[in-house]
Amino acid sequence: MNSNRRDFIRGVTAASALIATQSVAKPFNIIRDLKKISPNDKIRIATIGMGIQGNYDTQAALRNPDVELVAVCDLYSGRLEHARTAFGQQLFTTRDYREILARPDVDAVLIVTPDHWHDHITIAALKAGKHVYCEKPMVQHLNEGKAVIDAWKKSGKTMQVGSQRISSASFKEAKRMIAAGDIGQINYIESNNDRFNAIGAWNYSVPPDATPQTVDWDRFLGDAPKRPFDPIRFFRWRNFRDYGTGVAGDLFIHLITGVHFVTNTLGPTRVYSSGNLAYWKEHRDVPDVMTSIMDYPKTDQHEAFQMVLRVNFANAGKISNVTRIIGNEGTVEFSENNLILTKKKLPIAPGYGNYDSFFTFTEDVQKKFVEEYDAKYPPETRTAEPVKEIKFEAPKDDDAHAKHFGDFFANVRVGSQGTVEDPVFGFRAAAPVLACNESYFENKVVHWDPVTMTQKNPSVSSGKKPGTGKKSPGTLKKGNTVATKS
Repeated sequence: MNSNRRDFIRGVTAASALIATQSVAKPFNIIRDLKKISPNDKIRIATIGMGIQGNYDTQAALRNPDVELVAVCDLYSGRLEHARTAFGQQLFTTRDYREILARPDVDAVLIVTPDHWHDHITIAALKAGKHVYCEKPMVQHLNEGKAVIDAWKKSGKTMQVGSQRISSASFKEAKRMIAAGDIGQINYIESNNDRFNAIGAWNYSVPPDATPQTVDWDRFLGDAPKRPFDPIRFFRWRNFRDYGTGVAGDLFIHLITGVHFVTNTLGPTRVYSSGNLAYWKEHRDVPDVMTSIMDYPKTDQHEAFQMVLRVNFANAGKISNVTRIIGNEGTVEFSENNLILTKKKLPIAPGYGNYDSFFTFTEDVQKKFVEEYDAKYPPETRTAEPVKEIKFEAPKDDDAHAKHFGDFFANVRVGSQGTVEDPVFGFRAAAPVLACNESYFENKVVHWDPVTMTQKNPSVSSGKKPGTGKKSPGTLKKGNTVATKS
């Protein structure tokens, strides 16, 4: 047995031992007995993962009244020091997320780690009696979603998945317009999120003091494939399949979440992806250009439609990142801050002439055709309604990020599990993007049942981490580890 394997098993054993001790068991019992939070009490939060998004999430959470940050967890010592500077020297800081879960003064946790940690820390937090805000995507693999849903249902705790755009004013207005039938029956949706810069392509800055002493590399890896210390993998984890979910899990997830929210759909039945690694070829094994096609079936909420998603990190042209929902009577085009509704209905009469077969008829047949046409289509049926364009701009003080947390905290206070993005919604949004990755890497069409949330053609390796012989994070326990979400 190699030393890395021994270290990992030793970590798992140590974790099990710690959980079994009185010092941990007692706080867990206290947590289970906590009363519902009074509307007048502060909600005390802790953030697990103080990278880029962890800081933004924490700031957004604190923009809500009566919310207090009491603890943070991270694996890079510089970020723990930064957190104390940014949020107060009184903060409890740790590299072990279990110490956060064992604290009776923590009501809710923000899980802002790399994707391969989401399901494990979420399940542990729910079992510890904590309310959970988990960043998107909720899980890294298709076979992990139901375990999170089950843990959430059993816990009775509030859980929100973090794709905050759906809490914006423009997304809510788009939802209202679609429900009102302003564009008729949906038939096609397209959405894109292009970029053309190094930071946008996740080549984040690496601190010069990143060493095995300042970064807990083994804890970061958990049960991912063992590798020598590599600060690029730690600080740019989105670039690697072992820890992230690529452009699909980082960006498609926002697009799909928005479409699901606006249209009340449950998800697609067929997913196919193509793309390549076109420009940012160093230090990554996920594509920087990807297009995915999804087939959504007819439901009580909508007609069948096709959705096409695109991400291009090498787009040197004009970038206009919007979602466009197209119906038979109009189009809604929206981003997080604005929306344009264009209503355009065809006249009842189809017309004739121009590039049409009418001119190929004989003169007598043309006369007969016109007589029948005039009888069938009176003048009022031959003119289309004028094209209408309605613009909506979100209020300048619209804060979708803080509002998304506000929905979470409001449900925490009343003991409700009914958040706008609960784990069922979160998994139905995550599953298609995870299917995008499976389709891309395995070059196949993925068939999905959005009602039962099960895959119809699971990969033979779906229970293993991509590219390895090791079990995926959803099937192998981790030690006392936690990582940072950038």
